Amino acid sequence: MCRLSQSFLISFLSLLLFSPHIAYAAESSDKVDVQALVRHVDNLWRGTTSHADMTMTVKTQHYQRELTLEAWSRGTENSLVVIQDPIKDRGIATLKVGENIWNYLPKINRVTKIPPSMMSGSWMGSHFTNDDLVKENTFEADYNVSLTFSGMRDGQKIYEITALPKENAAVVWGKVVMDVIQSSLTPTRADYYDEDGKLIRRMTFSDFKKVNDKIVPMIMKLQPEDKPTESTVLEYNKIEFNVSVPQSFFSLQSLKRRH
Repeated sequence: MCRLSQSFLISFLSLLLFSPHIAYAAESSDKVDVQALVRHVDNLWRGTTSHADMTMTVKTQHYQRELTLEAWSRGTENSLVVIQDPIKDRGIATLKVGENIWNYLPKINRVTKIPPSMMSGSWMGSHFTNDDLVKENTFEADYNVSLTFSGMRDGQKIYEITALPKENAAVVWGKVVMDVIQSSLTPTRADYYDEDGKLIRRMTFSDFKKVNDKIVPMIMKLQPEDKPTESTVLEYNKIEFNVSVPQSFFSLQSLKRRH
């Protein structure tokens, strides 16, 4: 999620189709199209459209919570996530259209738009924030990326990509550093730093599987650096790309019908 990824992530991270410009995964760093590599990593979990079943496990100092989620996406602008389990939370949903986010609470049949003042708040009680969902599709516009290392690390050849915010970009992070496996072009780790260069959180990726000719990490773990006993783990139980999801699916009118 990368960016992701986050994002969505993830980063739930805003995902494009595989770019032919990085298909060679060249060992020579001067041949690597870093911009294309970032697009590829950011977009591993989506095609033109996607549909996924996921399990999200949230661990904090006070509780552990497991949610079963169903999610749909269309391009980089539209996504819908609905809680299917536990029963008491079934139907709670988050709709993202562009930079706007709405939450739906079925028990009171109410749709609420997330105001700017709450964008840094927790998404569904996890360590992801509402801002993560919005900023995922503006990563390229907000950051300058460069290849800062190419070689062996932890027993495998990787590319290290460093992203620094552009001047006047309205972003949270002072720097994002990601490791990408050269052979499969899949991310293994993304570190997020504040403006003072302090590591704030780490995203790790694992359980790589081939889905529609793409190697996709099925498990993402978000770990806050100042709370080593806490984490949010997002596991894809099933994901499909390029499914039939019309634009009208991502609307306030249809939001209430998804529970």
